[in-house]
Amino acid sequence: MSLRNILAPGHALYGVQGASKKRTLEYIANIISQRQPGLDAKELFNQLVTREKFGSTGLGNGFALPHCRVANCEEPQAVFLRLAKPIDFDAIDKKPVDLVFALVVPEHETERHLDFLRQIAEQFSNDSLCEQLREADSSETLYRLLTAKVTA
Repeated sequence: MSLRNILAPGHALYGVQGASKKRTLEYIANIISQRQPGLDAKELFNQLVTREKFGSTGLGNGFALPHCRVANCEEPQAVFLRLAKPIDFDAIDKKPVDLVFALVVPEHETERHLDFLRQIAEQFSNDSLCEQLREADSSETLYRLLTAKVTA
């Protein structure tokens, strides 16, 4: 399955001012809740923060995959951020993060959630893809790269 199914064209964003892990998660919650009015941004933010407390979703190589399952989520949703400046995300390799792929899945879709995570993490372990995303100069280019190359 292509990321086109979960990543809306306006949800690949270039040059986002992340400031901190907390502010980045808050930004993600606001973007996703705008697309699905049944989702409350504060509740979604709290779910993302709660997930981070179990262990950082900073997977290394400047990439983070914050995610959660949420009630009232009708369909899986994603947001991709290319941050203007790398931020501390408590990544496993202790390096700052500048590529953030956030995933929100309906609460009852545990297996689908795990499958998405596995496939996305696998794709982002590709140094070539990460390099291309870092060299992109617009949100449109990011979206094109993500939907052409990444499957989930």
